[in-house]
This record gives sequence, structure tokens and C-alpha cells, in this order.
Amino acid sequence: MSDVGSDEFDEEHNKLGEYGGDRNEAGERHGFGKAVLPNGDTYQGQYENGKRHGQGTYRFKNGARYVGDYYQNMKHGQGTFYYPDGSKYEGSWVKDLREGHGVYIYPNGDKYDGEWLHHVRHGQGIYHYHETGSKFKGSWANGKMESAGEYIHSNHRYKGNFANSYPCCLGKYVFDIGCEQHGEYHQVEQDHTESEWGENASTTVLKWIPKCVTGLTLWTPGKETSGEIHQSKLAARGMAIAKILHNRMPSIKGIFVKPPNSLKFI
Repeated sequence: MSDVGSDEFDEEHNKLGEYGGDRNEAGERHGFGKAVLPNGDTYQGQYENGKRHGQGTYRFKNGARYVGDYYQNMKHGQGTFYYPDGSKYEGSWVKDLREGHGVYIYPNGDKYDGEWLHHVRHGQGIYHYHETGSKFKGSWANGKMESAGEYIHSNHRYKGNFANSYPCCLGKYVFDIGCEQHGEYHQVEQDHTESEWGENASTTVLKWIPKCVTGLTLWTPGKETSGEIHQSKLAARGMAIAKILHNRMPSIKGIFVKPPNSLKFI
């Protein structure tokens, strides 16, 4: 313990708030302690040389809470953050940012389980849609679906490439009846309208262009299926497959739902 004078403790109180706990010989917070910060937040846990360091619990006055590892006042290591809106992140932190592997549960019940970088989804991960039971499994970049991935639904799945969280270029639908429909997605601009500011505005929609129907095949991103397979398979299975696919083919609207990007930076 230190014999630092009361005047110095008063100055510390004004800058760092109230504190009760262990100190080192220099009078710094060191060891286990409890603090009430000037803004009303509270911290209970380990300190080292005046900084939060080790295991601790930080409670924000807005109702948020962090429980986990600290390194020199920063969330660093493994920890769980509970947000005021009911969402939760549990996983790896690096210098106050979500980085590494972690699981984020959103207020609507959706869940992302995968890699993070600089506070956003980045790397390989799986996004689960609570309402529909569907999920996306694949690559992420800067919080968005990018490159190879697949949307998995109850009786079919879509495999292909993604850009800006939407499917693009070549891909295929795989149905539980044992066949596939190959094709590609195009982005099509709808009719232009004039905005209230006098500027032209347009809406971009996705258009699926089917190319052929096959049996189950291995899929390689960027590789187009041969039309010869189309002819042989249709001849063998008959036009009944095409009719079934037409009836089962899901509408584009509502299938590809962007996950939320409004993540908190507390």
C-alpha cells in the first residue's frame, strides 16, 4: 500500500472517479479493485499499474456490459459484450475491436458464427436466419458476403459467387429431388424515376438466368456447366424435371436477405 497524501487522491478522484481496492507502491491501482468512473460507468476486476488489466467486468450506464479480458485498459483476449438492445457478442477481442473468431447474436435472433476483423465480419463464417431457419455459409469481406458461398434452405440450396452480399455471375440451385439448375445472376436496373431533389434514381434487382438442368454435380466457382450435360440429362429424365423445378423454384425476392451492418462500436 502507498502513503500518497489525501490531496493527490482527491485529484485522482476528479479525473478517474471513485476507487476502492489494491494499489502498488507508487499509489497506482494495482491488483483487484472497484471503480465508479466520472461518467457513471463502473468497473470491477483486475488492475495493473493504474490500468484495467486481466479479468474484469465493465458496466456502462446505458445498460451495456463487458465481461472478459483486458490489456492496458482495452478489451483484449476473450470476452462477452452484452448490448442494450439485447444483442450479444462472445469471442475474441484485439485492442477494443472484435477480431478473430466470435459469435454475435442479434436482437431478432439471427446469429453469426465466424471470423472477424476490425469489428466487422471478415473471413469464413456462417450466418443463421432465425425467422426462416435458412443460413449462409461462406466468405465475408468488410462485413459483407463476398466470393464463394452458399445459401442453405430447407429443401434446396444455392451455391455460387457473391458480391456486396448478393449473388452474382455463375451459380446453381441444388434441389432435394436430386437435380440442379445451373445459371447466372445479373443485376438489372428498373425504370428510372425522379427523386424529390430532381435527380434520376433507379433500383437494382437480381435476375436469375437459367442455363441447364443436370443431375448432382461438383461445383467449382467460376466454372460453367457444359450444355452437353443439359441435353443428356433432360433426355434421360424427361421434361418432368423441368416442370418440377419450375414449381419449386423460389422467388428471388426474400431469398437473399442482407444481414444487418449496424453493429455497435462501444
